[in-house]
Amino acid sequence: MEELNLEGDAARRSVVIASNRGPVTFQKEAGGELTFQRGSGGLVTALTGLIQHIDASWISCAISEADKEWRAGQIPLTEHEDKIYLKFIAPEKDAYEGYYNVIANPLLWFLQHSMWNVPYVPVITKDTWKAWENGYVAINRMFAQAIIERLRHMSAPVLVMLQDYHLYLAAHELRSRIPPRQRPTILHFTHIPWPGPEYWGVLPPTMRYSILEGLCGADVLGFQTNNDALNFIRTCETYLPRASTNYKKGRIWYRNHATHVRDFPISIDVAALNGLANSTEVREYQSEIRDIVGDRKLVLRIDRIEPSKNIVRGFQAFEEFLDLYPQFCEQVTFLALLVPSRMDVEQYHEYLDVLMAAAGQVNANYGTPDWEPIRIMVGENYPRAIAALKHYDVLMVNAIADGMNLVAKEGPIVNQRDGVLMLSERAGARQQLASGSIVIPPCDIFATAQAIHQALSLPAEERRVNAERLRWLIERDDINAWLRQQLEAVSELNL
Repeated sequence: MEELNLEGDAARRSVVIASNRGPVTFQKEAGGELTFQRGSGGLVTALTGLIQHIDASWISCAISEADKEWRAGQIPLTEHEDKIYLKFIAPEKDAYEGYYNVIANPLLWFLQHSMWNVPYVPVITKDTWKAWENGYVAINRMFAQAIIERLRHMSAPVLVMLQDYHLYLAAHELRSRIPPRQRPTILHFTHIPWPGPEYWGVLPPTMRYSILEGLCGADVLGFQTNNDALNFIRTCETYLPRASTNYKKGRIWYRNHATHVRDFPISIDVAALNGLANSTEVREYQSEIRDIVGDRKLVLRIDRIEPSKNIVRGFQAFEEFLDLYPQFCEQVTFLALLVPSRMDVEQYHEYLDVLMAAAGQVNANYGTPDWEPIRIMVGENYPRAIAALKHYDVLMVNAIADGMNLVAKEGPIVNQRDGVLMLSERAGARQQLASGSIVIPPCDIFATAQAIHQALSLPAEERRVNAERLRWLIERDDINAWLRQQLEAVSELNL
């Protein structure tokens, strides 16, 4: 990863990161030794670059039994052996189940992706309230306590970086339990969309108030897009009594405290991605992709199997495309690389059945002995995904709602065919990448079908210009820029 250059106040700070999942997962070897594997997500990548320069700690929930056994200590996260202090909190199983599988997923996640069928769900019961109090509230307090304990061992000034929808209450807990002169600067970044206030009305007032009050305990709130940031201010204006909002300054004044609301679009590690794309493993998978596609055009999608990704409508749009433009039959293959996600949640498991049926219908209606219109490959295989991204003619990203969608940024970086990006107007990546993409309304399968035809029919020069523009936009605002923008905002606000 390219070195992150920190200057001034940012370089002097200590940092405490808090997230549901940690940067590593431990496992116990046959001989009893604890070993760990580093996560590959964007958050880990970005913050790994940060720890090369400053004193950093990371607090997360224990996911495995080996995590619980490790508990806390120094671990190396980089090839330079830079170390980070890692602490796992270990909630009781029932508490974690309520916090994660009842409140965070699916209640908050579905709400923030506008996925609830409100006439029927959600249904808030006594069990939901038990999960809220004994799970979500309790574990947010555990995080706050662990952060407070860690602060005692760190030199000031300290920046606490809270991550995502699992920890909405933690900032308020910290502010209420730490004396003013000892308080760290608190930054909370939300990785998923923030819908308008009308959708937050689905939540009971007590939950809604606690979440808004919790987030307004932060000094800086980061969102993926400007619309998300504006929606948060609107939600506070609607539902948080005595909050004073200032849209022009992006500020909320509540309980004699200013919370600054900003957008920091997350991105990818371009250098690391290019390195992987040129690896032997990826080149071997490229042969597999060529065998599947042959000399046909390739429409590609790479998604987790979850309803917000809008996979079914993508298949329906491809069917409509074949119906509208039969000359493309047997000339195009739609390859879908799908990663299982939260299969223990009923809605996700059911969605897999529905999307498989939708693809099967297209193949039954249009397939021939020599051509399978839609090819689905299920499994988590990142090198194969990168190999496919190198070869697409059209990359379909038609999510109903997405915080960012990093596939939309990975594709243009590694693609070798001046492939066209079809991008949902409700994906966070649209804010940055619309000028080089074909923007589509995610629920309109006719418009999506027309966009497939447009993408496959674009002149070569227009494809090249758009592909170069996308690469430039993504390289300019990479994962380092995402982190640097947050640190600079803290410094510029004199926090």
